[in-house]
Amino acid sequence: MSKKVLIVTGDAVEALEVYYPYYRLQEEGYEAVIASPTKKVLRTVVHDFEGWETFTEKPGYQIQSHVSFADVNPADYDGLVIPGGRAPEYIRLDPNIGRIVNHFFETGKPVGAICHAVLLLSGLKLKLADHKMTAYPACRPDVENLGAEYVTDQLHVDRNLVSGQAWPDLPGFMREFLKLLGK
Repeated sequence: MSKKVLIVTGDAVEALEVYYPYYRLQEEGYEAVIASPTKKVLRTVVHDFEGWETFTEKPGYQIQSHVSFADVNPADYDGLVIPGGRAPEYIRLDPNIGRIVNHFFETGKPVGAICHAVLLLSGLKLKLADHKMTAYPACRPDVENLGAEYVTDQLHVDRNLVSGQAWPDLPGFMREFLKLLGK
């Protein structure tokens, strides 16, 4: 039986940050399951770095989620990926997301958090004291509010947590996540 990985997201997820892990996991033989507040077609966004002091945003592709958060049993999954974009900002308000995300930290299963994913973690008020992680640089205060130390590296691994700053870091991010998942 292949391992299953849960990807939690919603509308306005950064397109590359959901598609790249989704297909990369399947390439390695894992079952990738996309969960969102309701089972639906999600609208993604494309963030790019075009000389602004921050990123730009354009509409992206659509992708079907497979299950609603309410129907997720996190014990059925071997790892968790949290893409960025604007989705983490609002999915953190879903009443089911806390029990899902907390399960992975409590059990030590691999967690991948990229870019703005830390907004979900900070919204849950997780305590990650003694952890180090990275995120999109503007999210540094959110990392520090978790009690974690912000590192400026584009990619960082600390125990079961793989973190990356943005979509250009996806190759290394997924390489390290897959290493943890394979253990």
